[in-house]
Amino acid sequence: MSETGRAESPEPPGGFFPAVYDELKRLAAARLAGERAGHSLDATALVHEAYLRLGAASFADRSGFFRAAAVAMQRILVDHARRRQAAKRRGGARTIALDGDAPALGADPDLVVDVDAALERLAREDPSSAEVARLRLFAGLSIEEAAEALGLSRATAFREWAYARSWLATALDSAR
Repeated sequence: MSETGRAESPEPPGGFFPAVYDELKRLAAARLAGERAGHSLDATALVHEAYLRLGAASFADRSGFFRAAAVAMQRILVDHARRRQAAKRRGGARTIALDGDAPALGADPDLVVDVDAALERLAREDPSSAEVARLRLFAGLSIEEAAEALGLSRATAFREWAYARSWLATALDSAR
Protein backbone atom coordinates (compact mmCIF):
# COMPACT_ATOMS: atom_id res chain seq x y z
CA MET A 1 0.00 0.00 0.00
CA SER A 2 1.28 3.49 -0.84
CA GLU A 3 1.63 6.50 1.45
CA THR A 4 -1.75 7.88 0.37
CA GLY A 5 -3.54 4.72 1.40
CA ARG A 6 -3.93 3.40 -2.14
CA ALA A 7 -3.76 -0.34 -2.58
CA GLU A 8 -1.60 -1.90 -5.24
CA SER A 9 -4.35 -3.39 -7.44
CA PRO A 10 -5.95 -0.92 -9.88
CA GLU A 11 -9.67 -1.27 -9.17
CA PRO A 12 -12.04 1.67 -9.52
CA PRO A 13 -12.92 3.47 -6.27
CA GLY A 14 -16.52 2.38 -6.71
CA GLY A 15 -16.42 0.24 -3.59
CA PHE A 16 -16.05 3.24 -1.29
CA PHE A 17 -17.57 5.96 -3.44
CA PRO A 18 -21.24 4.91 -3.29
CA ALA A 19 -20.98 4.34 0.45
CA VAL A 20 -19.50 7.78 1.15
CA TYR A 21 -21.08 9.84 -1.64
CA ASP A 22 -23.59 11.64 0.60
CA GLU A 23 -20.92 12.34 3.20
CA LEU A 24 -18.50 13.72 0.58
CA LYS A 25 -21.26 15.87 -0.86
CA ARG A 26 -22.08 17.26 2.61
CA LEU A 27 -18.39 18.03 3.21
CA ALA A 28 -18.04 19.64 -0.22
CA ALA A 29 -21.15 21.77 0.40
CA ALA A 30 -19.64 22.97 3.68
CA ARG A 31 -16.40 23.90 1.91
CA LEU A 32 -18.28 25.85 -0.75
CA ALA A 33 -20.68 27.60 1.65
CA GLY A 34 -18.63 30.81 1.59
CA GLU A 35 -18.70 31.11 -2.18
CA ARG A 36 -20.80 33.71 -3.94
CA ALA A 37 -24.29 32.86 -5.18
CA GLY A 38 -24.35 31.43 -8.69
CA HIS A 39 -20.81 30.09 -8.30
CA SER A 40 -19.83 27.79 -11.17
CA LEU A 41 -18.53 25.07 -8.85
CA ASP A 42 -21.13 23.40 -6.62
CA ALA A 43 -20.86 20.50 -4.18
CA THR A 44 -22.03 17.91 -6.69
CA ALA A 45 -19.56 19.11 -9.31
CA LEU A 46 -16.74 19.13 -6.76
CA VAL A 47 -17.47 15.56 -5.62
CA HIS A 48 -17.82 14.30 -9.20
CA GLU A 49 -14.61 16.01 -10.30
CA ALA A 50 -12.78 14.50 -7.31
CA TYR A 51 -14.12 11.08 -8.29
CA LEU A 52 -12.85 11.54 -11.84
CA ARG A 53 -9.44 12.61 -10.57
CA LEU A 54 -9.20 9.48 -8.45
CA GLY A 55 -9.42 7.53 -11.69
CA ALA A 56 -8.82 3.81 -11.47
CA ALA A 57 -7.26 3.98 -8.02
CA SER A 58 -8.06 1.35 -5.44
CA PHE A 59 -8.13 1.93 -1.70
CA ALA A 60 -7.43 -0.46 1.12
CA ASP A 61 -9.92 1.23 3.41
CA ARG A 62 -12.21 4.19 3.98
CA SER A 63 -9.35 6.20 5.50
CA GLY A 64 -7.23 5.96 2.37
CA PHE A 65 -10.19 6.94 0.23
CA PHE A 66 -10.91 10.06 2.31
CA ARG A 67 -7.26 11.09 2.26
CA ALA A 68 -7.10 10.79 -1.52
CA ALA A 69 -10.46 12.55 -1.92
CA ALA A 70 -9.23 15.44 0.27
CA VAL A 71 -6.15 15.87 -1.91
CA ALA A 72 -8.27 15.71 -5.08
CA MET A 73 -10.73 18.32 -3.74
CA GLN A 74 -7.81 20.50 -2.67
CA ARG A 75 -6.33 20.38 -6.18
CA ILE A 76 -9.72 21.21 -7.73
CA LEU A 77 -10.37 24.15 -5.39
CA VAL A 78 -6.83 25.50 -5.86
CA ASP A 79 -7.05 25.17 -9.65
CA HIS A 80 -10.42 26.93 -9.58
CA ALA A 81 -9.00 29.70 -7.36
CA ARG A 82 -6.01 30.16 -9.66
CA ARG A 83 -8.31 30.55 -12.65
CA ARG A 84 -10.32 33.17 -10.73
CA GLN A 85 -7.09 34.91 -9.72
CA ALA A 86 -5.93 35.08 -13.29
CA ALA A 87 -9.28 36.44 -14.42
CA LYS A 88 -9.45 39.13 -11.79
CA ARG A 89 -6.51 40.42 -9.78
CA ARG A 90 -7.50 42.29 -6.67
CA GLY A 91 -5.82 43.61 -3.55
CA GLY A 92 -6.95 44.40 -0.05
CA ALA A 93 -7.08 42.67 3.29
CA ARG A 94 -8.00 39.03 3.59
CA THR A 95 -9.93 37.26 6.29
CA ILE A 96 -8.24 34.10 7.49
CA ALA A 97 -10.69 31.95 9.46
CA LEU A 98 -8.67 29.01 10.75
CA ASP A 99 -10.39 28.87 14.13
CA GLY A 100 -13.70 27.36 15.12
CA ASP A 101 -15.45 24.09 14.48
CA ALA A 102 -15.63 24.46 10.70
CA PRO A 103 -12.65 26.41 9.38
CA ALA A 104 -13.33 27.78 5.94
CA LEU A 105 -11.20 29.40 3.33
CA GLY A 106 -14.14 31.34 1.93
CA ALA A 107 -14.37 32.73 -1.55
CA ASP A 108 -10.99 34.47 -1.73
CA PRO A 109 -8.98 32.74 -4.49
CA ASP A 110 -5.78 34.43 -3.31
CA LEU A 111 -6.22 32.90 0.13
CA VAL A 112 -6.90 29.42 -1.28
CA VAL A 113 -3.72 29.57 -3.36
CA ASP A 114 -1.69 30.97 -0.44
CA VAL A 115 -2.97 28.27 1.93
CA ASP A 116 -2.12 25.60 -0.65
CA ALA A 117 1.44 26.90 -0.97
CA ALA A 118 1.81 27.17 2.81
CA LEU A 119 0.49 23.61 3.24
CA GLU A 120 3.12 22.36 0.81
CA ARG A 121 5.84 24.04 2.91
CA LEU A 122 4.34 22.68 6.13
CA ALA A 123 4.22 19.17 4.63
CA ARG A 124 8.00 19.27 4.16
CA GLU A 125 8.44 20.23 7.82
CA ASP A 126 5.65 18.26 9.46
CA PRO A 127 3.71 15.93 7.13
CA SER A 128 1.26 14.75 9.80
CA SER A 129 0.17 18.27 10.79
CA ALA A 130 -0.16 19.22 7.11
CA GLU A 131 -2.36 16.19 6.48
CA VAL A 132 -4.67 17.06 9.38
CA ALA A 133 -4.88 20.65 8.09
CA ARG A 134 -5.59 19.45 4.53
CA LEU A 135 -8.46 17.27 5.76
CA ARG A 136 -9.85 20.13 7.89
CA LEU A 137 -9.50 22.94 5.36
CA PHE A 138 -10.12 21.26 2.03
CA ALA A 139 -12.27 18.23 2.85
CA GLY A 140 -14.12 19.84 5.75
CA LEU A 141 -13.57 16.98 8.16
CA SER A 142 -13.93 17.58 11.89
CA ILE A 143 -10.97 16.87 14.18
CA GLU A 144 -12.56 13.55 15.09
CA GLU A 145 -13.14 12.61 11.45
CA ALA A 146 -9.59 13.62 10.50
CA ALA A 147 -8.22 11.56 13.39
CA GLU A 148 -10.18 8.54 12.22
CA ALA A 149 -9.15 9.01 8.58
CA LEU A 150 -5.48 9.24 9.55
CA GLY A 151 -5.55 6.58 12.25
CA LEU A 152 -4.61 9.09 14.97
CA SER A 153 -5.94 9.48 18.45
CA ARG A 154 -8.30 12.41 18.98
CA ALA A 155 -5.73 14.11 21.25
CA THR A 156 -2.95 13.74 18.66
CA ALA A 157 -5.19 15.13 15.92
CA PHE A 158 -6.02 18.14 18.11
CA ARG A 159 -2.30 18.75 18.73
CA GLU A 160 -1.49 18.40 15.03
CA TRP A 161 -4.32 20.79 14.11
CA ALA A 162 -3.26 23.34 16.75
CA TYR A 163 0.30 23.29 15.44
CA ALA A 164 -0.80 23.46 11.79
CA ARG A 165 -3.24 26.30 12.50
CA SER A 166 -0.55 28.31 14.26
CA TRP A 167 2.07 27.54 11.62
CA LEU A 168 -0.28 28.46 8.77
CA ALA A 169 -1.42 31.68 10.45
CA THR A 170 2.20 32.76 10.85
CA ALA A 171 3.09 31.76 7.30
CA LEU A 172 0.05 33.49 5.82
CA ASP A 173 0.55 36.62 7.92
CA SER A 174 4.17 36.92 6.77
CA ALA A 175 3.06 36.45 3.13
CA ARG A 176 0.92 39.61 3.20
